[in-house]
Amino acid sequence: MGRRTAVVTAVLAAAALLTAGCSSGDALTASATSAPAASSSGAAPAPPSGGSTVPAAPAKGSVQVVGTVATGLNTPWGVAVLQDGGLLVASRDTGRIVRVDPATGRTTEAGTVPGVSSGGEGGLLGLAVSPGFATDHLVYAYFTTDSDNRIARMLYDPAKPAGEQLGAPDTILRGIPHGAIHNGGRIAFGPDGMLYAGTGESGDRGLAQDKKSLGGKILRMTPDGEPVHGNPEADSLVYSFGHRNVQGLTWDAEGRLWASEFGQDTWDEVNLIEPGKNYGWPVVEGLAHRAGYADPIATWHTDDASPSGIAYAKGSLWMASLRGARLWRIPLAGTKAAAPPQAFLVGTYGRLRTVVAEPDGDLLLTTSNTDGRGEPRKGDDRILRLKVG
Repeated sequence: MGRRTAVVTAVLAAAALLTAGCSSGDALTASATSAPAASSSGAAPAPPSGGSTVPAAPAKGSVQVVGTVATGLNTPWGVAVLQDGGLLVASRDTGRIVRVDPATGRTTEAGTVPGVSSGGEGGLLGLAVSPGFATDHLVYAYFTTDSDNRIARMLYDPAKPAGEQLGAPDTILRGIPHGAIHNGGRIAFGPDGMLYAGTGESGDRGLAQDKKSLGGKILRMTPDGEPVHGNPEADSLVYSFGHRNVQGLTWDAEGRLWASEFGQDTWDEVNLIEPGKNYGWPVVEGLAHRAGYADPIATWHTDDASPSGIAYAKGSLWMASLRGARLWRIPLAGTKAAAPPQAFLVGTYGRLRTVVAEPDGDLLLTTSNTDGRGEPRKGDDRILRLKVG
């Protein structure tokens, strides 16, 4: 099929509305009512502004599954799209990276990342391809070891024999707290060419508010793992804090950053990420309207979401849900949500982990039924191709 992901850019500005009722058992409460947030003192790429050049997305959208790209995947987590349209897929529990040919569905083992320690929610998690991949051939991975979560980069050479295509890991960042839960794990290169990472607080709530800890944060770093000039605090990787467990990062068409985040027992969130802002955990969960804390633009009861990956396409955010076993569409209108979120594929494919936007605005979506919390079906886990509107 020869498709590859464009670097989707984005974010819209402060917060918004949302009160929705959508049901499949429990009622969904998608709430969001927050005034535009004050700008941060820290420099950041494309900070939110009051205006928007992107037309509002329609209130209602559509999703059609138009094909199955691959089947039989073991605990797929991160997905990276290569320049030729091939996909690299991380297996959380085995530590392997496989290449998927999207035209045939054929999988080839690229190699195993050494040092991966799987268990609970940890293992081989996010993947990202270097912005300079055409010349440097580097693939980045976020993974759990016996002592921490870390980010490493590896040379990828598909000309080598299957299973031997990954070079030795070059660790660019270590010391991210790890645990049986809340390891975060999503990594992505932003429109500024910098590497962003969503981390979890590993079950130690206090880390989210501790700016000296890498846990419960969104981090921004150079491709070498160094703090970026213009981060909120000099010599710090911390871009935003007060997060419980960030597993989704994406940019909208105006270059602003959005993140999806697991709540505890009540509210899962989608947040507009601004540098230096405090997103509340564990002081607040969901919408609080409290000074000093950034409110989410949308919230869900955990039974309806438990979000992991997020992508931006055709004017909307698209959020994969694990426990909720559905794909959420959040239409955007400038700095606000255009309408309440819509749920698609409710229960049809089970748990959903990662969503990736393609250049034409359609999506790739992975299931996550072999992760120990789902009920695997014939062919699981799989990658689906979706036409969205």
